[in-house]
Amino acid sequence: MTSADRPPTSRRALVLGAGALLGTAACSSDPPRGEAAYSAGGTASQSSSTSSSTPAATAAASGSASAGGAPSIALSTGPDIAHGPAGRDEVALTFHGQGTRAITDEVLAACAAAGAHVTVFAVGTWVHGDPEQVRKVAAAGHEVGNHTWSHTQMKQVSAATARTEVARGRTAISAAGLQPGWWFRPSGTQNSTATIRAAALAAGYHRCVSYDVDPEDYLDPGASLVRTRTRKATRAGSIVSLHLGHPGTAAALPGILSDLSGAGLAPVTLSTLLRD
Repeated sequence: MTSADRPPTSRRALVLGAGALLGTAACSSDPPRGEAAYSAGGTASQSSSTSSSTPAATAAASGSASAGGAPSIALSTGPDIAHGPAGRDEVALTFHGQGTRAITDEVLAACAAAGAHVTVFAVGTWVHGDPEQVRKVAAAGHEVGNHTWSHTQMKQVSAATARTEVARGRTAISAAGLQPGWWFRPSGTQNSTATIRAAALAAGYHRCVSYDVDPEDYLDPGASLVRTRTRKATRAGSIVSLHLGHPGTAAALPGILSDLSGAGLAPVTLSTLLRD
């Protein structure tokens, strides 16, 4: 399956992105359709199709970024978040989360050595099957988000199934003893749809999270290519799509973190990148 890829302020530079994957199943990508691209001033070229009548996301995020409360963007409706503010020298490395303990431990060790913090979008079945692994991610100061219950192709399911996928993913994170946080990333697509956004909002997630950097690590091109692609595409404010469960990604991570440091970019959680 193919894939597309300074001052602190509450104004967000948001750019629509386009597919990722998790574990060994690719999330296909599609060009943005009918979505608004947010400018730094917070205005949109067209209105979002997401309703604001469903409940707000109020739970605190897992990991160290939760102390300051929800970023205001997490409680506002709008298009997918694919990029953070470019005015701070920070990036968000986000992992589509499922995989073996050995690979997860390797990723955590690389982050600890570099003083990096990341966001892991966890698949509910993975959380349910090995909650200790996800608790270990959060205990290391990283952030845990929701990546559906079963990593289904979200653009192909009914509205009812979409709601179930998001809600069960959130419940799995809570059942593991963690707060489900503010962030949801749909599986099977880089870009959400009106149906997906409605399902996310019903579960308390106002925004779906996309990304602007995709090194296609899920295709296992080798650690060297994953590193090179990430280095070439990443800029201040980037949200990078990576995947647990892939040895090449884990092997590439120390080099990626070294490249970011050399470029003066700090890897932070999504909540930190998007803070007010």
